[in-house]
Amino acid sequence: MNEGDLLRVLGIETSCDETGIALYDTQHGLLADALYSQVAVHAEYGGVVPELASRDHIRKTLPLIDKVLADAQCTKRDIDAVAYTAGPGLVGALMVGATLGRSLAKGLGVPSLGVHHMEGHLLAPLLEADGPEFPFVALLVSGGHTMLLEAAGVGEYRLLGESVDDAAGEAFDKAAKMMGLG
Repeated sequence: MNEGDLLRVLGIETSCDETGIALYDTQHGLLADALYSQVAVHAEYGGVVPELASRDHIRKTLPLIDKVLADAQCTKRDIDAVAYTAGPGLVGALMVGATLGRSLAKGLGVPSLGVHHMEGHLLAPLLEADGPEFPFVALLVSGGHTMLLEAAGVGEYRLLGESVDDAAGEAFDKAAKMMGLG
């Protein structure tokens, strides 16, 4: 493949309690996406139950892939690569996405790529028309992670600081639970 060639990448995100699927085209941007949240599944337990999360990903991922492809008016044969979340996250949930992503890629004869969850968050703003230019500083607050990073380029990051105790998301969840919030 040459620079500038059309490339359609199917993205699979299953790191915790949401199943996210997207089809991205290098020339036309995001073609379609779908997100399934498991909030209701875990609500009665007061937090995410890893085994339930994994099982729900198994049930939802393939139907969401079909929905995204239909919404984009594409077929599986239009996929040029498959990207999946490789970590960090819940081990079982990550295994579902990795297994499906790698299997689909193998069956289609296209490459698969594991993506670091936090790097996905860090680089997501670059998909916007008015996204930041390198270098930039980013505050990443996601689940159990709170990090301040300098991004000099793709794959070129310097950790400037991070939480040493609870991450911001964990602290928020604990405070909400203490206050009786959902």
